[in-house]
Amino acid sequence: MSIREKLKQWKRFAAGATAAVLCAGLLAGCTGKNPAGSSDGTAAQEGPQRYSTIFYDAFDTVTQVIAYCDSEEEFTRQMDALHADLLEYHQLYDIYNDYDGVTNIKTINDNAGTAPVQVDDKILGMLELARQMYNTTDGKLNIAMGSVLRIWHDYREAAGQTETDADNKLPSQEELDAAARHCDINNLVMDEEAKTVYLTDPEMSLDVGSVGKGYAVEMVAQAAEARGLTSALISVGGNLRAIGTKPDGSQWSGGVENPWNASEFYTSDSSYVAAVNMSDMALVTSGDYQRYYVVDGVRYHHLIDPATLWPAAYFNGVSVLAPDSGVADCLTTGLFCMPLEEGQKIVESLDGVEALWCTTDGQLVTSSGWSSHEKK
Repeated sequence: MSIREKLKQWKRFAAGATAAVLCAGLLAGCTGKNPAGSSDGTAAQEGPQRYSTIFYDAFDTVTQVIAYCDSEEEFTRQMDALHADLLEYHQLYDIYNDYDGVTNIKTINDNAGTAPVQVDDKILGMLELARQMYNTTDGKLNIAMGSVLRIWHDYREAAGQTETDADNKLPSQEELDAAARHCDINNLVMDEEAKTVYLTDPEMSLDVGSVGKGYAVEMVAQAAEARGLTSALISVGGNLRAIGTKPDGSQWSGGVENPWNASEFYTSDSSYVAAVNMSDMALVTSGDYQRYYVVDGVRYHHLIDPATLWPAAYFNGVSVLAPDSGVADCLTTGLFCMPLEEGQKIVESLDGVEALWCTTDGQLVTSSGWSSHEKK
């Protein structure tokens, strides 16, 4: 395999990652713990100890967790459960693959215009949040845009197989317009009592990439807390969710990668435009530098503006700090696809939500309360 092919393969693997990253060394960490004692006879440390682990098989990205637990056995028990939860959500929200015994988003899409599909509460809850956030973002967050997003996905995937960027192609406006006729979220019919989901338009499909991972991270964090985990920082492709504080009372830290100096690959030289303190909060970023392909020297990213059906051109990155990871995930996509003034009004109207916009002219703009969370 050539170097170019290896780079393209890793680019596709890392495509699900967002740009919010850990400032506490998690990216360089591997499974391990602080020593209970050492060979020189020094005493074991008292109280909860720091452990970390990495998973590679959920949401097509890297999951990393730092946690403080009373024992390695407790940490292992917590991580086994968290990992199993993530894999379940990964399968439920998949739009490309079938799994034995699993009814997922692909199942709903496959039955569009045919019949309602009975689904798990984990799907209903996520779809209900997405519908609420559609209204909050004035339609800029629209999971019913699957037909349009699939076109862009296919062109990106085709670009990943070409030898040079000169061979890459763009969809036609006619192709996109035809697909956009099947993106009405009102054709998503949910029956809470029967626990069914039905797409009344046979040409419609759901794409939950803008909400699924964030919602899953929030749910697995809440489940871990219910199992007794009190101090942890979870990163699923850079989607950060902090549980509690560190044992000494200090907060967790999260950073926003510099979108103007970003790399497809993490390096120790990666730079950040902001760092925030986090306790029972989520930090999520959407950027134009993670999932894209190049045509005639122009980068075409994956964040599609429902108004134009083309990659949104307002910002290079948008980060949201919020108490709920699912809400933060939805908002980053919605805010990325609207003018700054509109986004500012939405953020200022939401309790506990702050945002940072990285504009295309190299400016940083923050919401009124962002600075109160900044790491000094």
